[in-house]
Amino acid sequence: MIGVILSGHGGFASGISQALTQVIGEQPQFVAIDFPEAMTTAQLDNAMRQAIDHVDGGEGIVFLTDLLGGTPFRTASLLSQQIDNIEVVTGTNLQMAAEMLLEREGLSLIEFRQEALQCGHRGITSLFDQMEEKQREEITADDGI
Repeated sequence: MIGVILSGHGGFASGISQALTQVIGEQPQFVAIDFPEAMTTAQLDNAMRQAIDHVDGGEGIVFLTDLLGGTPFRTASLLSQQIDNIEVVTGTNLQMAAEMLLEREGLSLIEFRQEALQCGHRGITSLFDQMEEKQREEITADDGI
């Protein structure tokens, strides 16, 4: 199973992790690492290295981070250049994290990364757009198409 490490600024990771536990329950080979204001980049790097050892089951690791270009993303990216079988995905939202933790069994790292991007995009919508989609589906069903 692919190991997953979630990291982000402030309490982002622990907040998403708590929400994940509420929605889908405890997950194996999953660690959340916050990056509070008082933490240094070196401390984050050390925490990420320890997390790699903790979640690595031999099928690779994916870092899910909060913000493109932020310290958690950059630190995970540098680790991915030093250690084989690591992917980094950024812009993480709750829907992406939940779906990918539940669907990671049997996926390759590349498949995980590609599916994570689709899940993240799918999770960004609005009430207006969802109502329009529902109306289109109803019209299509009524027309027998």
